[in-house]
Amino acid sequence: MVTLDERPQLIDALSALRDRVAAVRLPLPLPDTPRARQTRAELLAQLDDYLVPRLKDPDAPLLAVVGGSTGAGKSTLVNSLVGRRVSESGVLRPTTRTPVLVCHPEDHHWFAGMRVLPQLTRVWLPQADDDHADDAPPPEENALRVETAASMPRGLALLDAPDIDSLVVENRLLAAELICAADIWVMVTTASRYADAVPWHLLRTAKEYDATLVTVLDRVPHQVIGEVSRQYEALLDKAGLGDVPRFTIPELPESADGGSGLLPDSAVAALRGWLAHRAEDPAARQQAADRTATGVIDSLDARLPELAGAVAAQYAASVRLGGAVEAAYGEQAKRVREQLGRGAVLAGDARTRWRAYPRDSTADELLDALAESLAALLHCAVSAAEERVRDAWRREPAADALGPARTGRDRDTAERIGVEVRRWRRVLEEIAEDEVRTVERPSAPRTAAPEADTVAVLLAAALLGGRRTRAAGERLAELLGAQAALRLRDKGGELVLSYVDRVLHAERDRRLAPLEALDVTPEPQAELIAALSVLQKEK
Repeated sequence: MVTLDERPQLIDALSALRDRVAAVRLPLPLPDTPRARQTRAELLAQLDDYLVPRLKDPDAPLLAVVGGSTGAGKSTLVNSLVGRRVSESGVLRPTTRTPVLVCHPEDHHWFAGMRVLPQLTRVWLPQADDDHADDAPPPEENALRVETAASMPRGLALLDAPDIDSLVVENRLLAAELICAADIWVMVTTASRYADAVPWHLLRTAKEYDATLVTVLDRVPHQVIGEVSRQYEALLDKAGLGDVPRFTIPELPESADGGSGLLPDSAVAALRGWLAHRAEDPAARQQAADRTATGVIDSLDARLPELAGAVAAQYAASVRLGGAVEAAYGEQAKRVREQLGRGAVLAGDARTRWRAYPRDSTADELLDALAESLAALLHCAVSAAEERVRDAWRREPAADALGPARTGRDRDTAERIGVEVRRWRRVLEEIAEDEVRTVERPSAPRTAAPEADTVAVLLAAALLGGRRTRAAGERLAELLGAQAALRLRDKGGELVLSYVDRVLHAERDRRLAPLEALDVTPEPQAELIAALSVLQKEK
């Protein structure tokens, strides 16, 4: 068991572990992601709000968090334990929206700062008597109301948490976070709801953490108090919680919705005495704090590997998603190269223009047709790649975080491909012009220099038409010489392939961008395990 004296090395290990947990990102919606996100949130809450503050200040007051289901009477119970109305109770649900912490005036400094629950802004209200308690300002979000009462024993604070099953999501999350900050968990349920799943989830969690726990069975009708108490005790025994202190409060007029908000002192005296003993008796106090701290630290041995496993699953899913994209576009890149070699671009209007050139078709018309056919080939390749990605991602739940795969036939895709093909054409025309200027050197034969547009269109036809445009290559050799024509074709071939890759890589990267933006990496898994190993050595 951890002894709560100040241990700098243990605190450092927990602080480093906290940073590793905070660095975890779980953006992909895998089946285990909701549980992993909850585990991460609970770990951060316990480390920030409980473990590190408790180890740094072992003499700080014990914090008893009162939690339970909607309508369980938590606020009425807190008011009654304090002896005056400090927390709002009534018919409106959820009643407790801003959590209320009550402590002895001499313990106020422990909670006025950000030692625990640093994410909640502290608010203080003027002391109000019961007749004007309802005139208090409306609750604030992300706030903790701190009250003092001389009736509270020194060394103990009570915190009235929102409903753990609140209809308001933010209230449920805050309730779970507040419970994680507790030295003592006070779980409140009622005669009509003691078998509900939500309070039992909290009870089992408390058992898992071996937290200092007390249960309150509230609002039990007199006529069934014995029967309900026996049934509740049997359920606790079955769950391995038979040794948990259990207090029963009968149904009273004061506990009804709209009542005075204060139960008779006799109804809460036993619970008040139990809590006061934990604060005032050094041995009982040490046992309560040590047990909860040790339970939480020991629970990290199972919870951290589980979180690390979820991180690993995220990375594996990311690799599968990215691999599907890489494979789809890689396959299409290979297919396009094969089609280029077969002269697939020389089809439709491009083929018609080639047959008519130069008698009934100009160089510009043929070059336009070849560029359009190349763009169409690339567009089909992108569409096929996107179809394969869509099929692969359909089998991956994680893909839901990335939006639907494109069809590859949208107007933006066509425009991007068109822009790149037009750039390819301009560069092709530029290298044709450069070659023509080389032919015009003084050492060149005294023949009419070829037109640059003629060289460009013949080069494009030779590169894109396959065997059917062999005549284009032969004509280039006649105009430029065999060596120059070969050099030009090599340069043009590299240009075509570079632009094909450029188009396909750009579309591939566009598809991968949402996944890469999530920055799912394997490092957090190893860092979590390493931080846990350091902590285990310091325990």
